[in-house]
Amino acid sequence: MVSENAHTEVTDRDTTLDWIDGSLAALCLGSLVVVVAGGLVQVSFGAFSMSVAEAWRAVLDPAVLFDRRVWEAFLLGGPLPELGNRTLVIWNIRLPRVFVAVLVGMNLAVSGAIFQAVTRNELASPFILGVSSGAGLMILLTLVVFSGLTAFLPLIAAVGGAVAFLIVYAIAWQNGTSPVRLVLAGVIVGTVFGSLQTAFFFFADDIGVVQSAIAWTTGSLTGTDWEQVRMALPWTVVAMALALVGSRQLNVLLLGESTAKSLGMDVETVRFALSGVAVLAAAASIAVAGIVGFVGLIVPHMVRNLVGSDYKKLVVGCVFAGPALLVAADVGARLGMPLLTGSSTQVPVGILTGLVGGPYFLYLMRRQGNLGEL
Repeated sequence: MVSENAHTEVTDRDTTLDWIDGSLAALCLGSLVVVVAGGLVQVSFGAFSMSVAEAWRAVLDPAVLFDRRVWEAFLLGGPLPELGNRTLVIWNIRLPRVFVAVLVGMNLAVSGAIFQAVTRNELASPFILGVSSGAGLMILLTLVVFSGLTAFLPLIAAVGGAVAFLIVYAIAWQNGTSPVRLVLAGVIVGTVFGSLQTAFFFFADDIGVVQSAIAWTTGSLTGTDWEQVRMALPWTVVAMALALVGSRQLNVLLLGESTAKSLGMDVETVRFALSGVAVLAAAASIAVAGIVGFVGLIVPHMVRNLVGSDYKKLVVGCVFAGPALLVAADVGARLGMPLLTGSSTQVPVGILTGLVGGPYFLYLMRRQGNLGEL
């Protein structure tokens, strides 16, 4: 009876729009406001001197908004038509950083939500299955040993994360996998790869290489441009679409393996496929921004507390809330040190998300005695 009711409930949610409610709409609207406000703050300050009004007028420049050639140059590459200096600075330097933050936040949040369902553990993150450790190891290996391949660093990072995930899955396989074995295998691979990452620092002779590696392994949006947008956008669209399509399967997985099997689901195939979607999303963010911690861990928690555990609502909420968190964090990372100390130093955004994520999880731990299994 319980299985039939659960199956009926999941099916009903897929065939109606009842899942779109006031809490989800409010979350999406509030997140959009944060993204727009954060973006306007980002474009208003920089080395090129202009007033806030001039910066905002450049954002709305009709020469960009209504010119197909400009958008083709941005999204497909190629030479830009002639633009004013302020418009060029805003659209070619400052706004791409905001767009990359949106894509990275979206990917990490949705990836975290998927991993939490696959492992049935609300402490899971995009990197619980070794994605970040594999990517970080390949980044350091390339920078320290194969420095001639640095032009391919984003692709190498994504491949490293995918390979690490396959290793974790192979370790966890024992006539099938289980959420517990996947998490434990992720811890094993993450520990080993993390130790190897640290070891590589001792082989780097150039301090610049070490600094570059640290920026990648802590997560940074400094220096991102339209190339990173073009790199991440196609994979982001694919990953978000697959996550929405797979939301029903994610809901069924949360019912438990025995219930899922009784409903006719091939649990192993679905778990592997959905984990692949999560890896794709995480790899797309790692490829352009490095390893940004805690976003994939705390955003699904925040969204779940606001809209509930239905994964169609949760995925949509993460698509909006993830960018809001990362854009806001990047504003603090870029402008925090200049405002506080007068220094031009920018803090990697991964450090700021870690400083936010730690206290948030302390709050969760104090509030919820059963934090852990979903």
